[in-house]
Amino acid sequence: MPKHLEPSDSNKQVVIVAGEASGDLHAAHLINELQLLDPSISISGMGGLNMRNTGADIFIDADELAVVGIIEILAKYSIIKKALNTLKQRLEQNPPDLLILIDYQEFNQKLAAYAKSIGIKVLFYIGPQVWAWRPKRVHKMAKIVDQMAVILPFEVPLYESAKVAVEFTGHPLVDDVIADKTLEQAKELLKLEDLTTVGLFPGSRTGEIEKVLPVMLATAAILKKQKPDLQFALPIASTLNIETFKPYEGDITDLHIHLISNNSYDVMQACDAIMTASGTATLEIGLMERPMAIVYKISAISYAILKRLVKIKHIGLVNILSDREIVREFIQADAKPEAIAREISKILDDENYNKNMREHLALLRQKLGKGGGSKNVARLALKMLNHE
Repeated sequence: MPKHLEPSDSNKQVVIVAGEASGDLHAAHLINELQLLDPSISISGMGGLNMRNTGADIFIDADELAVVGIIEILAKYSIIKKALNTLKQRLEQNPPDLLILIDYQEFNQKLAAYAKSIGIKVLFYIGPQVWAWRPKRVHKMAKIVDQMAVILPFEVPLYESAKVAVEFTGHPLVDDVIADKTLEQAKELLKLEDLTTVGLFPGSRTGEIEKVLPVMLATAAILKKQKPDLQFALPIASTLNIETFKPYEGDITDLHIHLISNNSYDVMQACDAIMTASGTATLEIGLMERPMAIVYKISAISYAILKRLVKIKHIGLVNILSDREIVREFIQADAKPEAIAREISKILDDENYNKNMREHLALLRQKLGKGGGSKNVARLALKMLNHE
């Protein structure tokens, strides 16, 4: 342990809040690093299976709260509101020494504002994408957090300009996403046949599944007709369960799609090409250097509102980081199965196209820092607990 990072005073209490599958995973790694630095810290909060597996006291299960799109959030408003009120009550009755909020923006910003109002120290890990839309939110963050830990290097000056205490801690996926199997090894591990394999990654939220999966299934049906020897694999995110896919059971059975729980990284490594929803998965797949196509669909009203607000050319993180479209994006009305099937076929059949995409994806890792992201955030948290 570095000399300047002494364990905190005994019985320090930390509450961590993560509302989605990616945040739950980042939180679990952070908890593990915090416990290595100081095993005496007591950790509780809101999260999913990954956080629970660290031994943290999870008093709110986040699985029901993961949604995407403005209309979709309204549909779950009562559940989200109840969770927020429960957290506020918990913070007031048993104030922690530090509140760590991980992504899950609107919810966590409300909680940050409340925590600050009652004197609780706030570390916000993975802030709002102010570089994409609503840039004035940096000034709001200055009022409601004590410290920002950001995962993209170009975010630092944006927060510094608003006088927000900020540190680039490195992207946690640099450490998490490591290709450790060949295509053949991954297929063997997952008991897949030695056939060309296409992955379906429809997201980690039920709302995403409802909008994106039907498009992917229709695309898979087209591909299967064109290439009868194809096989398909679909990883089930930790925030979902097999029941989520019951409405699609007929298509899944007809296409012989392999449903695989809690093993997305091995599924990525078993795939020759992937269809993926927009989000963290695009970056994970990119770091695995697997060719992909991005499919994004939300309600028409949500999309109309977001289109007016978002100021960036691309929605996929692999494209945003590269400042160009290295992976095709099929968004909303353009998310047509015929077009997506053509792109997946091109990835599978055009060797030069496939190689060029992989070469660009291979450059992503160096754009995201040297790694150690979770460890760096844990050290930052310990400093805040020690009032450094």
